[in-house]
Amino acid sequence: MTTSMDTRPPVDDRPPPLNGPELARWAWRQLTSMRVALILLFLLAVAAIPGSIIPQTEANPLNVRDFRARNPTLSEWYDRLGLFDVYSAPWFAAIYIALMVSLVGCILPRTWQHWKAVRAQPPKAPRRLTRMPAYRKVEVDATPEEVLAVARAELRSRRYRLRRPAEGEDDSVAAETGHLRETGNLLFHLSVVVVLLAVALGGLFSYRATVLVPEGSGFSNQVIQFDSLSAGALFDTADLPPFSMDVDEFRMEFVEAGNQIGQPAEYEATVTVVPEPGAEPETHTIRVNEPLNIDGTSVHIINPGYAPAFTVKAADGETILAEGPVPFLPMDGNFTSEGVVKVEVPPEHGDDIGIQASFLPTAFLDENGPRSIFPGARNPEVYLTAWHGDLGLDDGQPQSVYRLDTTDMEQYLGDGGEPYRARLPVGETVGLPDGRSITFDGYVTWVNLQIGRNSGRELALVGAIAAVVGLMGSLYVRRRRAWVRASVGPEGRTVVEVAGLHRAEGSAGDRLVDEIGAVTDGLLLRLGGAEGKKED
Repeated sequence: MTTSMDTRPPVDDRPPPLNGPELARWAWRQLTSMRVALILLFLLAVAAIPGSIIPQTEANPLNVRDFRARNPTLSEWYDRLGLFDVYSAPWFAAIYIALMVSLVGCILPRTWQHWKAVRAQPPKAPRRLTRMPAYRKVEVDATPEEVLAVARAELRSRRYRLRRPAEGEDDSVAAETGHLRETGNLLFHLSVVVVLLAVALGGLFSYRATVLVPEGSGFSNQVIQFDSLSAGALFDTADLPPFSMDVDEFRMEFVEAGNQIGQPAEYEATVTVVPEPGAEPETHTIRVNEPLNIDGTSVHIINPGYAPAFTVKAADGETILAEGPVPFLPMDGNFTSEGVVKVEVPPEHGDDIGIQASFLPTAFLDENGPRSIFPGARNPEVYLTAWHGDLGLDDGQPQSVYRLDTTDMEQYLGDGGEPYRARLPVGETVGLPDGRSITFDGYVTWVNLQIGRNSGRELALVGAIAAVVGLMGSLYVRRRRAWVRASVGPEGRTVVEVAGLHRAEGSAGDRLVDEIGAVTDGLLLRLGGAEGKKED
């Protein structure tokens, strides 16, 4: 007995690997699928979360500055990931662009298919209408031709699109309606693309700047006067409106009692605006939710604070070395504010002076130290310490106006060799150990204004309205078909069959039954109410 061995090579059932064009087509189909579009939309929403939790440079540079000071190590990682400018980060832009490409690639073929479906004829009546989910049958005395003519008029009045009868289809009427459902769906997706484009255009042509203005001071709308500026790649500084603005009065009101005590009640700035050089001044009021619009540029109130005013005099008591308000930054909800005063002193009057101070609008001192217990200025006081030496203002290196570089300075010492400290109510003067003096003259308020222009705002509004309209159409419009067949029955009367079919998954069957019933009742009413035996 002999045994034969199968020497044939094994058959590989795996498909051959995709070549370059095939792989590109597969990737494009995946990217333009609705599933991937929904995933990208979800990722975009998740990617926007850090922008609402972490302070953003564009929206609130003061908070970003304070966050960096409190968390230097964490801020380095945030800078690497672009979390202080989420909406300008490359990874956010990648998700954004991928979503736009996915939506456009999904919308275009669906639009073409929808266009063909709209132009296509409704299907002819099935042979057995009794199999349809909604069905009614009645007998009338009118002829089949009269019934079909009345059926066409009734369906047209209900916005059905009728089928042009072909040869051999003279015993029935076919109609279809509800194409606006898919139209609304496409309009919604197209509106999302429009909103995304509006945001992209706004990012390219828009700008956003901030400027801190003490009460009684002003600024002109020029880049050199901005504290910070964030602008799109196609923004041109020549497009800035040439206005100037003075803050005549800034009023802060806070809740005086109850559970919300200390919370902001109203911020209001009274400003004088000169729209362009040589124009007449205009007086306006800006509130938190009521920005001022100047030639397409909006001016918003972001946050306020206090600017204590000091007078620093030389040892002779006559020479004024520094005078005026200095903005301090709020550290908490009760507006405990910190800041520095840098006094560059002429050589004949000694070293430069650096003052580190805390301004307390409503000062309270206990065993835990000084603090403010209310944001309103009920009992304003300043607690300060002072340094002398070289401020380094002439070495060409930029410095923060809110930080004091004490590298080349020494702190004043008081009695017993302890660091010099002083407490100053309004109007009080304190002497420094070297004979010079500091007077706390009072305070003014300051307001941080945001000046910006959003080029895509109107287009985004149009897209949002269109999205709502499209969503309503896709939710409430139902695509459905209806057929009416008329034939002579055994008893010589005309048998009328009316049937309907939903074209959308999950549609309510009761609505279709009610609609077919309404079509039948309307048909009978047009025929003069001639109704005989009914069979549902």
